[in-house]
Amino acid sequence: MGRRSRGGDAAAAAAAKGEGMRVVWRKGAVRLVFVSAIAWALLVLLSLAFHLWSCTSSVSFLSALCKTDSKVLQVLDSMEVSSKPLHRCSIPVADDPDAVVIPKRTPNAIVKKLSYITVDKQDKDSPPLFGGRQNWKQREESFKLNATMKVHCGFMKNSGADMDDVDVEYIQKCKFVVASGIFDGYDIPHQPSNISLRSQKLFCFLMVVDEVSLDFIEKNVTVKVDSAGGKWVGIWRLVTLHRLPFDEPRRNGKVPKILTHRLFPRAWYSIWIDGKMELMVDPLLILERYLWRGKYTFAVAVHKHHRSIYEEGDAIKRRKRYARPLVDLQMKIYYHEGMEPWDANKRMPNIPEGAVLIREHTTIADLFSCLWFNEVNLFTPRDQLSFGYVVYRLGDTLRFFMFPNCEYNSLFILHRHTREHSSKVEWAKTIDEIVKKGLKESRGGLGLWTPYPADLSSVELPAVKRTSQAG
Repeated sequence: MGRRSRGGDAAAAAAAKGEGMRVVWRKGAVRLVFVSAIAWALLVLLSLAFHLWSCTSSVSFLSALCKTDSKVLQVLDSMEVSSKPLHRCSIPVADDPDAVVIPKRTPNAIVKKLSYITVDKQDKDSPPLFGGRQNWKQREESFKLNATMKVHCGFMKNSGADMDDVDVEYIQKCKFVVASGIFDGYDIPHQPSNISLRSQKLFCFLMVVDEVSLDFIEKNVTVKVDSAGGKWVGIWRLVTLHRLPFDEPRRNGKVPKILTHRLFPRAWYSIWIDGKMELMVDPLLILERYLWRGKYTFAVAVHKHHRSIYEEGDAIKRRKRYARPLVDLQMKIYYHEGMEPWDANKRMPNIPEGAVLIREHTTIADLFSCLWFNEVNLFTPRDQLSFGYVVYRLGDTLRFFMFPNCEYNSLFILHRHTREHSSKVEWAKTIDEIVKKGLKESRGGLGLWTPYPADLSSVELPAVKRTSQAG
């Protein structure tokens, strides 16, 4: 019995030992898998970090390793968080700003006299709206060109966007203007570089801000006050707008951007850059390259991805840049009014990169800006949609230069906003949602809520084929 008992104990001990080893092996296998997964994830992240770093490196060997068409960068680019380098190319500018000869101004050939409606009949019963109360008939008439024209163009009497007297006096001298704008505290001014002494004397660098942005700028950068009371951040003269005309910051930003000629009426030439940009090219060289050399009066870059407003509208909806049903309504109106999708046989695309605008302020260029602003005022604040429509309506009457996108990217350094803008209306999916949640704007986009003089229920928008994975 003793012998069997000792044998049984040995067997039990061996079994226990075997079971223990199996447990150890199972735990070891689990740990091995877990550690391997972590190591693999770290390796992937390290590889991704190296890939992105190589794409932004100034070392030629490393930058050559960057695969700019990789799926990773396409996904990140579509999310607008990519470190993928902008597609840049050299700009064929003149060598020396001091050698640039400023030509005589372009004569006004088609529209010789342009004036503006500043009072609507309805203003007797209601407070004036900055963009006016343009009806559908007035809108249609404004596209019919005549030697003498009078149109809506913002700045209705007592409607807002007021400047301080000291700024009104300062801008009287500004014939050559570099303009930018910051609204709702999204940015701080970025100082231009490579600006010649000649351009520093010739150009007014005007940064249009609202009161919120002025307060934000004063708290974050040095603002100097001159003897006349003007405020400066480096080369930028701050021009504050009081009594903002719209509820939506994006619309307020369109006032200095599109209506530069109304805000600065003495300007002969202007270059607009968005507030998050740092200009890298002398403005005199920009005018020579994009206007004077080819005898153009309006220059803007071709869009990086899109060629048609219907492509752009599709991207706006997918990225939730404005309420989907309102974007659809605007595009249905344009399609009903005869604007076909762009195709390769057409002279030029109708979607720009709207962050840089280069203009000679002739009457026809100013009329274009007025009509463009009226569309932004009537419909959505997505100005790339309305830009293409106004190009379609005016045809070849304006000397446009839509220059290569790679040159556009070489004009500036792009900085991130201090915070991202988002409004609730951008996420709205239905008209009922906009109405029930009180998301309807009260001073802009009223054409989207005014009965259109035609039945749009049967209008089907053209199918959109995405020409870029990032678009």
